[in-house]
Amino acid sequence: MCGIAGQLSLTKHIKQNFLINNSLSHRGPHNKKFLRLKRNLIFYHTRLKIIDLSDKSNQPMLSDNLRYTIVYNGELYNFKEIKKELENKGYIFKTNGDTEVFLKGFIEYGAN
Repeated sequence: MCGIAGQLSLTKHIKQNFLINNSLSHRGPHNKKFLRLKRNLIFYHTRLKIIDLSDKSNQPMLSDNLRYTIVYNGELYNFKEIKKELENKGYIFKTNGDTEVFLKGFIEYGAN
């Protein structure tokens, strides 16, 4: 199972990615990554590859326009059907996993 975390500080610059090295490393042996969005905001992800085994599905994942970021731990059971719907609307996918479908689905449909 993957590990996800976020770190936010309202008063200071956040230092290194200690969460990945200490708290999350056992949750995802295949990839460890963090993304600093601002000086005081970081998303962390450790990945256990299950559906899409390529590195293209590593997270945190950014949308094509860089507006949205996803750190996701779950399974979108009907992602193949949703992916087809989104492809019919003109979306192009770089991965075969459910995370990119979740991200582009959120962009298209919002929280619904």
